[in-house]
Amino acid sequence: MAKDPYKYFRIEARELLEGLTQGALLLEKGSAGKETVARLLRLAHTLKGAARVVKQPAVAELAHGIEDLLAPHREAPAPFPPECVDGVLKLVDGIGSALGVLDAPPPPSPPSEIAEPKPKTNGTHRPPAPTAVRPSRRPSRAPRRVARDKNEGKSAVDESLETVRVDIEQLDLLLSDVSEAVTQIAVLRNGARELDRVRQLATSLLDSLASHRPSDGSQRAQYHHDPLHALADQLRSTVGQLSPVWNSGLDRIEAELREAQDRASHIRLLPASIIFGALERSARDAAHSMGKHVEFVTSGGDVRLDGHVLLAVRDALLHVVRNAIAHGIETEADRLAAGKRASGLVELTVERRGRRVAFSCRDDGRGIDAEAIRRAAVQRGVVSQDDADGMSADAAIDLVFLPGMSTAERVTEISGRGVGLDVVRTTAHRFKGDCDVQTRLGRGTSLMISVPVSLSSVLALLVDVASHVVAIPSDSVVKSVRLQSGELMRASGHHSILVEGESIPFVPLARLIGFGDVRQESERRWTAVIVRAGGKRLALGADRLLGTDDILVKALPKMVGAVPLVAGASLDADGDPQLLLDPHGLVEALGMVGASTAATAKPKRAPILVIDDSLTTRMLEQSILESAGYDVDVATSAEEALSKANDRRYGLFVCDVEMPGMNGFEFVTRTRADASLGKIPAILVTSLNSAADRKKGMDAGASAYIVKSEFDQGGLLKLIRELVG
Repeated sequence: MAKDPYKYFRIEARELLEGLTQGALLLEKGSAGKETVARLLRLAHTLKGAARVVKQPAVAELAHGIEDLLAPHREAPAPFPPECVDGVLKLVDGIGSALGVLDAPPPPSPPSEIAEPKPKTNGTHRPPAPTAVRPSRRPSRAPRRVARDKNEGKSAVDESLETVRVDIEQLDLLLSDVSEAVTQIAVLRNGARELDRVRQLATSLLDSLASHRPSDGSQRAQYHHDPLHALADQLRSTVGQLSPVWNSGLDRIEAELREAQDRASHIRLLPASIIFGALERSARDAAHSMGKHVEFVTSGGDVRLDGHVLLAVRDALLHVVRNAIAHGIETEADRLAAGKRASGLVELTVERRGRRVAFSCRDDGRGIDAEAIRRAAVQRGVVSQDDADGMSADAAIDLVFLPGMSTAERVTEISGRGVGLDVVRTTAHRFKGDCDVQTRLGRGTSLMISVPVSLSSVLALLVDVASHVVAIPSDSVVKSVRLQSGELMRASGHHSILVEGESIPFVPLARLIGFGDVRQESERRWTAVIVRAGGKRLALGADRLLGTDDILVKALPKMVGAVPLVAGASLDADGDPQLLLDPHGLVEALGMVGASTAATAKPKRAPILVIDDSLTTRMLEQSILESAGYDVDVATSAEEALSKANDRRYGLFVCDVEMPGMNGFEFVTRTRADASLGKIPAILVTSLNSAADRKKGMDAGASAYIVKSEFDQGGLLKLIRELVG
């Protein structure tokens, strides 16, 4: 693989550009003096030198241009000339575009036995500067550190030696390794328990030998010198000394691993302040292009969150800020006529709220006109005139999140295309977050995006569902209630419960997830977990609560694709997979359950029976098939599958091979020999991939043999359509 010669230059250059941008904006506000000019000169000089080291003369010349603009004002009193700020920012943009050309390293040259002659130079060879400057095709990496005033007395070399730049992906790998090590501690603790058992066995052996101890005095003396007795006594003593040392060592190792896990989790979180520069620059440019005066104020920059989340939120907030200036902030004349100050205010506040971070963008503009939204929605065919007339103000304002919605009368670079707030809601939902808008006509608008602090660590409520443990993010849990027999109410084909005077839909988790017997739902006792997602509440029926835990979330394998009900998975103390449910997916699933219950009866295909002793595999396969429109039952063993097959007619069996008791080969053989089951196709899905295993499966009568390492969701569905339609 070809090395990327510009990797570290790009990282350093973007940090320097961030510092130049923030400093230029401070100068424009008049809130900085000659110290800031001196710092910007150092940043530009450092960038120029770094560019020359990596033979990028075009970048070096642009950095030199920044020095030329700043140098005359090194000792000049404030205010800083606005045209110089514009010039600095244009040069910063030019450098950023030049860095985009360097984003992807060139493909390696093909090997050759004869080296090509090097071009002749006059003593110094420089690669040619890029002939065209184009923007990067992928977003630049968020800087790991922003230059601060406390570093003004340090040289660039000092700061480089004191700062280590680490990719988030590398930290994720470190966290994964630490998590695996913590899991292995549980295996070692099992070994410690075995040591205690050995000590007990040694004690039992000594007791057994003592029961056969001779009564004669001379023989008793000989008994204590018997080799077997001595060995048993030595074994008990050695294990007795080793066991506490072993347990104490495991405790120390586990504590240190947990501390390393916490520190790595904290390091991978970035301060929100690193996106402030880009947002302030966006606000400035939008205001200038529209001839408006806007003050952009930020707070809460020390709040830290996941870099992947922060990058996505930044992109969404860029739309929010531009939208606030284009649609919210009035012109100077309109503001003065309304009794407001001449310049508008856009304020971004970042707050930590438990396990979430809320980004609130507030402006003091004209607010959102619900009537204008209704007219725009009718003109664009989003709603009918009758629906618009009967729509409440809140419902009308909620339409601004739909793609294509805009009240702008003409299209400009800033507004009019209806691309903006729909991106905000999509971003929030992508990270299982929420967004909300509040507005007062003539007073302004506030838009809030709430996202999780981290995608890797989640505080979750653990619940027992049919003897399986699943996790629910605790920030979506409203409360839990204990239901007695007969407290479920049934209406419109599904159940609900009454909580604080409100009727809340109820569904057993076992039914949604696809395991366990949920017959006679209304006749049994439930522990109901009330969750909130997307403004809706849902009661989930579980067997019991197991407490809360801070779990490290792992993404599902890419070959699985998106599973609506699952946000990820974690490993429990024994190393077994544990599913983390997605509250938004659960709420949507309830809608599908209700819709299917209320629908009129239609002819449908026979259901598919998924047979696997692994909870994760069963749920993933069930989700894939149900998303494709199939009715699915599950079984945890081949024996249970045979019992279900005798009670219900199935159109297909999807079966694992390696299971306790009867394996998949035997299950297929049994069904082929049964007159009523022999014609039902069967697909074996297994990790066994040898030619002999494939032949054994096909000889048993399987319709297809799929290896899990080669699993392809599209291929599976295509095969099933061929077998059952």
